Amino acid sequence: MKVIIFGATGSIGRLAAEEMLKAGHTVSAFARHPERLKLDHPDLNRIAGDALNAEEVLNAVAGHDAVVITLGAGTARRSVIRSQGTLNVIQAMHAHGVRRLICQSTLGARESWPNLNFWWKRVMFGALLAPVFRDHELQEQMVAASGLDWTIVRPSAFTDAATRRPVIEDVSPAARGLDLKIARADLARFLSRQLGETTYLGRAVGLSS
Repeated sequence: MKVIIFGATGSIGRLAAEEMLKAGHTVSAFARHPERLKLDHPDLNRIAGDALNAEEVLNAVAGHDAVVITLGAGTARRSVIRSQGTLNVIQAMHAHGVRRLICQSTLGARESWPNLNFWWKRVMFGALLAPVFRDHELQEQMVAASGLDWTIVRPSAFTDAATRRPVIEDVSPAARGLDLKIARADLARFLSRQLGETTYLGRAVGLSS
């Protein structure tokens, strides 16, 4: 499968690219500075561009079978790159007839809000990262209304180490007492798996230990 990853130089995008290449896919890494992706593989292509530039996104999506979005806001807490970039991707997919979309969001968005503890509800998403969280929610609304073959992936907070407890896949909105952590490597493997699975087609799926 020919896959394009938007946000490929981020910590999740890079690991997802590695997993997809190992699985035998051809991967295009779309980023403002794709040369920063320190991978060497014959099936890896680098595409320089800005997700906020609709024309660059349109040109990049052509010829692919699936799209993976792992866009991050970086240090710009009031960034709209997730929502606006995702809108550009959706429009490009419709223009080129590309159907499969896998979008990384965050646990706590929409109906998964009850999964969060006080710290995440009131301090992180309630105050410090409120604009980032609102952008995630807008992003999800766009994906769900896209008419594409979409899956939204909602990970909890990232860690480099293995989690203390096993990762729960498809976290119920009623789940409480979660560790609210997931290893980046576990998330990357899950994103890669979705290219060959339809279990979560048209659904948002939460991941957390």
